[in-house]
Amino acid sequence: MIRRLALVGLGPGDPELVTAEAARVLNEVDYFLVADKTASHPGTADLIAMREAICDRHVTGEWRLVAVPDPERDRDDPADYAGAVRDWHEARAQAFEHALLEHPGDAAVLVWGDPALYDSAIRLADRIVERGVVDVSVAVVPGLSSVQLLAARHRLVLNVIGGPITITTGRRLLDDAVDHDNLVVMLDGALTCRKLADPAAWQIWWGANLGSPGEQLVAGRLSEVADEIWERRSAVQAAQGWVMDTYLLRRG
Repeated sequence: MIRRLALVGLGPGDPELVTAEAARVLNEVDYFLVADKTASHPGTADLIAMREAICDRHVTGEWRLVAVPDPERDRDDPADYAGAVRDWHEARAQAFEHALLEHPGDAAVLVWGDPALYDSAIRLADRIVERGVVDVSVAVVPGLSSVQLLAARHRLVLNVIGGPITITTGRRLLDDAVDHDNLVVMLDGALTCRKLADPAAWQIWWGANLGSPGEQLVAGRLSEVADEIWERRSAVQAAQGWVMDTYLLRRG
């Protein structure tokens, strides 16, 4: 019998930001799967606790969460970055496949933000289907992304009138900033914007751990607020053991 595997976007972490569709699907499956990084990053236990709070808020009756140990990824800037990520995705797919084999019934993978934006859940599910060890039917439930919450918190329209917006990563920022004037930057643990050649030419709107009790917001001219952002980011990392941040950069 084909089993249901739902990839459910939970939003940035606040139980109030979970969509009605996500809440409905959480009540339709037998258990929840969540990537567990606590073995290598003990501070991330908060991330599991936040998911549990969401389930407590939105699931009627008893519920069950299955923590899947998350394989380590080569983060030392490997020469073949794409290959290292593919290897990590393959290891994750096998870990979740093993969990599905151990636990019968329909399952939901609890995904931060939206599964379509810088998240590996869809690729993971596709690989499980390709491997054919577990017979599953995959559905994707969208969620509110940190990018949308960043814009709301700062009262922003992400695009300028008639203009494009580029979504990129810290790894690509310096290249992308040459030809683009309006960029959302994600996955930037080094706060690469501090390396831009002319920081006074850029405005930044930054947010960290959006939707959580430790949420942080800073906005201003990059040349004037970059140090404050780094200090706040470091403080959040030290206090909570994890930090997830994103920002909008706009030239002029």
